[in-house]
Amino acid sequence: MDNRHTVADRYRSYLWFRAAAEQGNPYAQFNLGLIYKNGNGVERDDRLAYHWIRLAALQGLAFAQNHLGALYYNGRGTPQSDSDAVFWFRRAAAQGDASAQQNLGQMYKKGRGVPQSDELALAWFYRASEQGVASAQSLLGEAYALGHGAKKNDALALAWFRKAALQGDAAAQLNLGLVYKRGQGVPQSDVQALAWFRQAAAQGDAAAQRQVGVAYAEGRGVAPDQLRAYAWLLRAAEQDDVDAQFNLGILLSTGQGVAQNEASAFHWYSRAAERGHMLAQYNLGGMYANGRGVPRDLRLALTWYRLAAEQGAANAQFNLGVIYANGHGVVRNDDRAVHWYRIAAEQGDASAQNNLGVMYANGQGVAQDDVAAVLWYRKAAEQGHALGQYNLGGMYNSGRGVPRDPVRSYMWISLAADAGDVTASSNRSLIADKMTPAEIGTAHSLTRQWRQAHGV
Repeated sequence: MDNRHTVADRYRSYLWFRAAAEQGNPYAQFNLGLIYKNGNGVERDDRLAYHWIRLAALQGLAFAQNHLGALYYNGRGTPQSDSDAVFWFRRAAAQGDASAQQNLGQMYKKGRGVPQSDELALAWFYRASEQGVASAQSLLGEAYALGHGAKKNDALALAWFRKAALQGDAAAQLNLGLVYKRGQGVPQSDVQALAWFRQAAAQGDAAAQRQVGVAYAEGRGVAPDQLRAYAWLLRAAEQDDVDAQFNLGILLSTGQGVAQNEASAFHWYSRAAERGHMLAQYNLGGMYANGRGVPRDLRLALTWYRLAAEQGAANAQFNLGVIYANGHGVVRNDDRAVHWYRIAAEQGDASAQNNLGVMYANGQGVAQDDVAAVLWYRKAAEQGHALGQYNLGGMYNSGRGVPRDPVRSYMWISLAADAGDVTASSNRSLIADKMTPAEIGTAHSLTRQWRQAHGV
């Protein structure tokens, strides 16, 4: 087709709509507004788009009212105003315009221009869904899945997700895949999950592309294929999906099924970390601490560990404790070490629990307290932490914080030795030399009982 004729035809359409619009025809006013909004045959002009769409909306044209609401919402051609957006969405929604009903639901969901209300959001999504709007059906399914605006209902969530997914809505296809992956209201099926993820991924949905990549990486619903995992994760990562960026960093740093490339892993961890991904921040701190993919920089390691720690990452909190306890890249500070060990220990981190026990036992950064030391050693030991078991055994052997008990000392040191602690292995025989055969037998019995109770 000759492009010159196309341009000429567009301009003739513009002239026809302009003439009709100037005579007050609301449909022509609306179409003229769209021409200016899209720059179709004329220079794009948001101000004129707003002018003509508003005139059509004032004459009661529902789809013009919905478009005018969107112009106010986005601040195109007019100052941004949530309250004006709601006003026009409501006018159009009351006339039955399905898109406006969905848009009004979104305003209630977000609390923009109106008090936030999941109940009213659901009500408007329902009206649009009944008219067959796939995106509204997807939002309605999400509301039922999360229990927003109504009691959580997996069956209704599934029904609405399926309606929207069958119409090709990518968000619903993704959500339907997640329903099957988690087994929410349906038998769990990685195969079904992957089938829906694929459909959404083919439409460019980044989260779905990540799910396909994870499925290939973990062999969920498909044979494991790390190269395909890499390809799908890369697509999602390039769309700024932070979880995909993090997963891509793991794949590249470990080199599982793909060429190991720590510089690229550092790149993707950095992208995710800068957007607040907690585990990416932790891994990035590790790369700086160990000089992997980037020159070693203990100061930057501390920065990223701290960001992850402040988000609640127990392993980062533990590492901060180690950094302050040993003065790695910072002035040694036992008080700060205890602070971070305690936060991680209270989250159940066994290494932090052991190290906090050490701080109490030695009176570093905290008043010396053998009873507190035993408490934290025991927490670590009960989790199978070898050094915590050895330290607890040592407290029983010397009678610090607990009554001296060679049987329990032997029990805990034996567990530590069997877990691979070299010092425990050498000390076990020294303790045994001072015990009677009956005491050793009792210690072995306690050891077996502990292993049975802990499934070891």
